[in-house]
Amino acid sequence: MTAIQEAETRNALRYAPLELAERLDHHLGDPHDPDSVFSYQDAVDHDVREAFPERVCAELNAWGLADYYVPAEYGGALTSYEELLGLIRTMARRDLTVAIGHGKTFLGSVCAWVAGDPATALRLGGLIRSGAQVCLGLTERSHGSDLMAGELTAEPRNGHYRVSGEKWLINNATRGRLLCVLARTSPVGGPRGFSLLLVDKETLPAGTYRCSPKVPTLGIRGADISGIVLDGAPVDRLSLLGDEGCGSELLLKALQITRTLCPALSLGAADHAMRLTLRFARERELYGKRLTELPLTRGVLAESYADLLTAEAVSIVSARSIQALTGELSVTAAVAKYLVPSTVDRAVARLGSVLGARSFLADHYAHGMFQKVERDHRIVGIFDGNTLVNQYQLVAQFRSLARNFLRRQPHRADLEPLYDLRRGLPALDPGRLSLLSRHGSTVLGTMPEAAAELAEAARDNPALAGAAECARRLTDVTEQLHDRFRDRAETIAGAGEESFADAQAYALCFAGAACIGLWRHNHEAAGAGRTGGLWRDGLWLHAALTRLLDRLAAGGAPGLSGTRPTPPDELFDRMLAHLNAQYEEGDLFSLLPCRTAEGPPC
Repeated sequence: MTAIQEAETRNALRYAPLELAERLDHHLGDPHDPDSVFSYQDAVDHDVREAFPERVCAELNAWGLADYYVPAEYGGALTSYEELLGLIRTMARRDLTVAIGHGKTFLGSVCAWVAGDPATALRLGGLIRSGAQVCLGLTERSHGSDLMAGELTAEPRNGHYRVSGEKWLINNATRGRLLCVLARTSPVGGPRGFSLLLVDKETLPAGTYRCSPKVPTLGIRGADISGIVLDGAPVDRLSLLGDEGCGSELLLKALQITRTLCPALSLGAADHAMRLTLRFARERELYGKRLTELPLTRGVLAESYADLLTAEAVSIVSARSIQALTGELSVTAAVAKYLVPSTVDRAVARLGSVLGARSFLADHYAHGMFQKVERDHRIVGIFDGNTLVNQYQLVAQFRSLARNFLRRQPHRADLEPLYDLRRGLPALDPGRLSLLSRHGSTVLGTMPEAAAELAEAARDNPALAGAAECARRLTDVTEQLHDRFRDRAETIAGAGEESFADAQAYALCFAGAACIGLWRHNHEAAGAGRTGGLWRDGLWLHAALTRLLDRLAAGGAPGLSGTRPTPPDELFDRMLAHLNAQYEEGDLFSLLPCRTAEGPPC
């Protein structure tokens, strides 16, 4: 290595969240080794038996993973939501059942962190760190996503609430010690008629609650998807989170955080599905050639890889937004929760076409892990607010988004702390969470300027011309979308198909802006690292924007009339070369360096 190369390597971007994830992954051992604590074979065995992965979850607790569900101010290790994103992604890459089952404790406890009562939060933090599981009781049999129709009641008594009713399809309802439950505290209901209570089952008298049987599910078969019936259960008033009647608002704010982290599950699933498919394609011969030599297979692999990296970029920017752009999470969370799972669903389906019959056989290739990944991942787009719920969250803000985008208001935050991965982030201030973003989306609002700067950079480096042209076209779509939003004011019952199509297009434009911002602020430092080839000359950015424009065009987005410029033939060939290189080196399929525990293929 030359002196110049050594200096470049010293200055390379170090990404602490993936370094932490790498430590966890290596602690858990090679997942191909059936004797490791968290193996693929064990994941399949638990799935077949529909058994909860007790031993794995105990090992994760022993490592200290539960500490990262608890903010540092309440005794835990959570200071960076990027780190939590990486840790959940690591679990999900091995087994979504474990990631969802273990990570549910964070979902169940986040309302307490947002409410911010120190006594309650400190007590809960201590219980979680000692191994207690927490679940979130929202849905009921008859009402699904309509939380304001919930019938479980909490009636005030002397010093306590008398809680009665059922919550159903609750992850860890039976196994969890604590239940954060949304209860009707006003007979008339409505936005101010519900409250959140933290119920500790160990304090309830016998006969005041019972758990419903586990519900068989298509995916995450080993997870405890069950329910709980409360029958006059006395719950201390000190278990109230926030103020009485503010449960709905508190919940919706807390869900902005959890929805922003759900993409971690999708990233893990995408990496696993890609790894299984690439291994098969490299080994399988057809028509006298390896599958990786066939144009159709090469296209599927390279484009799916570009989609995975796009999803990762959106996930990183969204996770950093929790602390850097907290007041805009009503937009960011909806985009992330809709876009990343749906993108990965599409990618996994395409990868399955390469595997053919082996994509759904249970015992003929890699323990049948691909069909398990595909089944398991379908749930990610459903919980914490399904696809339509998150799209409507965008539809409901169309007019505000348009007003703030078109004004180019000077209040916009400096985005360097958001995008620059070398920069630390401020501590989360839950008081800045808002049900609606007052200032629209800073990420999209600054895209015209970012696209112009990319075009300027392309004048000095012609290799960036393709990415710059894609950014220009994406900016055109973004501006025309916001023009369409100005006079829109749909209600949830009145929003039509066109509104949801526009919400989908908005999310794709947001993804493009996130990719541009992430590349602009990190390409020099990242270009000196082990994944530098992806960053130099805007390679991954060009591929990501090309794929986003393809999806926008397929959805009939405005501003894309005429023939789309054909990307250079070598663009996706170069992406495929990097995909193969990461596989051969035993790296995570990522924009940033991270060694996997299984290492290079044997």
